[in-house]
Amino acid sequence: MYRIISGRWKGKKIAAPKNFEVRPTTDFAKEALFSIIEHRYDIEYVSVLDLFAGIGSISLEFASRECKDITSVELNPKHCAFITSTAKDLGFDKQLNIQRGDVFDWLKKRRNQGKKYNIVFSDAPFEMEREKYLELIDLVLNGDFLSEDGTFIMEHQSRQKFEHPLCVETRKYGNVSFSLFKNTNMSIEEDIH
Repeated sequence: MYRIISGRWKGKKIAAPKNFEVRPTTDFAKEALFSIIEHRYDIEYVSVLDLFAGIGSISLEFASRECKDITSVELNPKHCAFITSTAKDLGFDKQLNIQRGDVFDWLKKRRNQGKKYNIVFSDAPFEMEREKYLELIDLVLNGDFLSEDGTFIMEHQSRQKFEHPLCVETRKYGNVSFSLFKNTNMSIEEDIH
């Protein structure tokens, strides 16, 4: 179960079927994440790509906060169906574009095709190998997915550290950390206040 923490459906609890093996972002980490995002963007006007969408905790949080352009990529067909039905029940179905597929294949097929996002968010399985995390970073940052002001936010276990020239900061919230990467077209100094 997870809770939408703000926006139109603030406080709404979403219960997934018991047989779903998922790890939604905790309320504590989600509040911190959206504090970071709202400091940088007006959510109503951003385009979001949610990778490893799971059962939609992050996608539905964006939708509740009036984001109109959310693409969610998830491999598990039951999870995709759950996001679709939940979005419809909450009246978010026009805001969400749910894509079923392997995130790595999806990114490879769509690299350099013109669609850009202000925010790319990834909540890959914590047990994913470090090499796959590095491949993910490379695919997002070199695949022309980020808009000029775009940020790639990667959720990962705090014990994992990612040194990268485009990683502008990592925020730690207990066992969960968010690493923020900026677009290759933007100088890092522009975003550090």
